[in-house]
Amino acid sequence: QVQLVESGGGLVQPGGSLRLSCAASGSIFSISNMGWYRQAPGKERELVATISSGGLTNYADSVKGRFAISRDNAKNTVYLQMNSLKPEDTGVYYCNAAIIPVGSTLPRFVAYWGKGTLVTVSS
Repeated sequence: QVQLVESGGGLVQPGGSLRLSCAASGSIFSISNMGWYRQAPGKERELVATISSGGLTNYADSVKGRFAISRDNAKNTVYLQMNSLKPEDTGVYYCNAAIIPVGSTLPRFVAYWGKGTLVTVSS
């Protein structure tokens, strides 16, 4: 069984910083892309940032220059450093990873999601 568990959310004032972590655990054969998505109240889930196994990154325009995604392949963990936070960054942040589980009959990556961590930016 594969699990993604996020941590690091919380309440922060505008202009502040938070660092999110997401650890993948279980019977994992291989991990490809990992990323962060968020869902604000009343809105659809949107991409925040992704990172490939080789370290190539992609960011939503709204977070470029403020957020940084990184990963530790040895720990199967992805991070999101969020700086200069704005009220519009408020939402539930979800971790996503493309994983081939151990024992998979087909050598293809499957998308897994964490349960989410709440980030609230407010004074």
